[in-house]
Amino acid sequence: MIKPDAVENGYIGAILEKITAAGFKIVAMKYTQLSQRDAEEFYGIHRERPFFGELVEFMTRGPIVAAILEKDNAVDDFRALIGATNPAEAAEGTIRKLYAASIGENAIHGSDSDENAAIEGAFHFSGREVF
Repeated sequence: MIKPDAVENGYIGAILEKITAAGFKIVAMKYTQLSQRDAEEFYGIHRERPFFGELVEFMTRGPIVAAILEKDNAVDDFRALIGATNPAEAAEGTIRKLYAASIGENAIHGSDSDENAAIEGAFHFSGREVF
């Protein structure tokens, strides 16, 4: 997902360019906005953490771009492309180093496993929306 901060700052095109230049194929994509219920469900794993309310508020404050990407070794390669959660610690040239402002507003979400990628893809897209 391209998060609300990156959408607000006009980074959609630049981020998509980095993604496709890194060899990822976009097989599903939509411009949408999460409801509070959607954000609470998507980030449910963090429900007991102190930042959960702020995370839900942030993720519902504006539109996002949801996408499913394909590539050999997609999860690991994408996590390397997006960089560390804290943009101050992210490697040069990564999406978060270039486009994120803080740990909380870090521009982009990437799945942490193939299993979660499948779950998160199904959260945003029906089977007929994936090509």
